[in-house]
Amino acid sequence: MSGEKSADFLQRLDSDEPVLHAGGYLFEMERRGYLQAGAYVPEVVLEFPQALEELHAEFARCGSDVMLAFTYYGHREKLRLIGKEDLLEPLNREAVRIARKVAADFPHTFVAGNICNTNVYEPGSAEAEKEVRGIFTEQLAWAAEEGIDIIVCETVAYLGEAKIAVEVARDFGLPIVLGFAIHKPGKLRDFDGSVGEACKIVRDHGADVVGVNCHRGPATMLPLLDEIVEHVEANHACGFPVAYRTTPDEPTFGALRDPNQPYPEQVPGGLPFPVALDPFVCTRYEMGEFARRAKALGVRYMGGCCGTGPHHIRAMAEALGRATPASRYSPDMSKHYALGDNPQLKQHNRDYATGLTAAGSQL
Repeated sequence: MSGEKSADFLQRLDSDEPVLHAGGYLFEMERRGYLQAGAYVPEVVLEFPQALEELHAEFARCGSDVMLAFTYYGHREKLRLIGKEDLLEPLNREAVRIARKVAADFPHTFVAGNICNTNVYEPGSAEAEKEVRGIFTEQLAWAAEEGIDIIVCETVAYLGEAKIAVEVARDFGLPIVLGFAIHKPGKLRDFDGSVGEACKIVRDHGADVVGVNCHRGPATMLPLLDEIVEHVEANHACGFPVAYRTTPDEPTFGALRDPNQPYPEQVPGGLPFPVALDPFVCTRYEMGEFARRAKALGVRYMGGCCGTGPHHIRAMAEALGRATPASRYSPDMSKHYALGDNPQLKQHNRDYATGLTAAGSQL
C-alpha cells in the first residue's frame, strides 16, 4: 500500500489539488499540557498516545492530507539531553503506528516519516556529519519498517545538513519533502546564496519537494516562495509557515517583540518566543489567505508549522475550495444571538450589540 500511496503523492503534485500539511504538533501539545517547553521532546507519543491520536484526527477532520508522525525532536541527540535514549526506538516506532492508525480512518491522507534539524551538524566537521547521518538513518529505518508513504525533513538551517538528509532518505525509495528554516538573517547558516538557489541544489540532489517551513509567518514566507518558484518547478515547492504575525521588521517568530507584555519578569528570557507568543497568533483567515496565494504561485505542498491549530488547517482547506468533515462547524454568524440576521433572533439583542463592538457608536 505504501508504494501505491507514494505514487499517488507524486501524481498529486502534478494535479491542481495541493497537498495540505498540518504541522505544529510540538507547540500544540505543549499548550495542551502534554509536552515540556524548553527540551521540546515528544514524550507524549509514549506517555499519552491517546492525546496524540486525537490531535491527528482533529487535523485530518479539518482537511490535512498528511499524517505527520510526531518524531520531530524525537532523535538521539534530544533524548540524550533528557537522559532517555532508551526510549528512542519505541518512541519513533509508536509515532508512526499512531499516525497510521488514524490514517486508516482517513484514506485520503499520506503517512509521513519525519526527521528534522539535529542541532549537531557543524560545517566542516566529519565527526558531526557522521553523527547526523546516523541520526537520520536510524529514525528513517524504524519509520520505513512501520510503514510510511513519504518522508518529511523539516526546519533545516544548513545546506550541508539538508544534503545529508536527502542522501539518507533516498535509500528508502520514498518521496522526499524538505523544508529549510530561514532565520532572521534571511539565509542559511552555511550558504551565502539565495534561498531559491539552495532549494535548486537540494532538488537536484534528489528531493522531490523543496521549500521553507517554520520561523516565518505567512507574511514573511510568501516573498521567499516567490523567489523559490523562480528556481524550481512551482509544483515541487513547499511552504508551511508558523501561525504567527511576522513582519519585515520582525521576520521570524524568534524576532517578535511585545512592548505591551504586562509581566515580562515572568516570561523566560523576557521574550515572546517561544512561550509568550499568544498575542501574535494568526487568525484562521490569514492562514487561509496564505493557502490561496501559495496555490496561485503554483505551489502544491503547503500547510502550517508551529502555532498552527486545527481551525487554521480547516480555513486553509476551505480557502482551497474544499469541504472537510469539520466544515459542518465552520462559522455561521447569521445565527449569533446579537450579531446575526436570522429572523428568529430577538431584535433588542441585535440593537444592543451596536454599542458593544468595535463598529458600535458607543465605543
